[in-house]
Amino acid sequence: MSDMKLDDLVTTYLTIRTERNTLKNQWEIRDSELKADLDELERAMLVACNEINADSIRTGSGTIIKSLKETYTCGDWDNFKQFVVDNNALDLLQQRISQTNFKEFMSTRQEDGLPPGISTLREFAITVRKPTSK
Repeated sequence: MSDMKLDDLVTTYLTIRTERNTLKNQWEIRDSELKADLDELERAMLVACNEINADSIRTGSGTIIKSLKETYTCGDWDNFKQFVVDNNALDLLQQRISQTNFKEFMSTRQEDGLPPGISTLREFAITVRKPTSK
């Protein structure tokens, strides 16, 4: 393939990528505005539920349901990991491999092969960079 055709491919690629980023940024700005509007409405509905001590309010347009949402966070991973091991409580963790940590782990154990249950997918990828200023 000639350099001119490759140059055209790169130019088109960068143009499309820039347009996608522009559209994504515009969407994210509008989405954050809409989320803020929803948060404000939810706060007003929570106030209404609290004022009449109700867990739900039926309206002509729909039903407001007040519920308690719990989120757990960890401030001390070392202690929590030890707790998980001590209590054989692996179900408290999500099933996801840390790609960076696993890659580092395997770099020192290549001769051992992959651990049981693990497979790998390798594929080539293309990265396109804008020309640098000279």
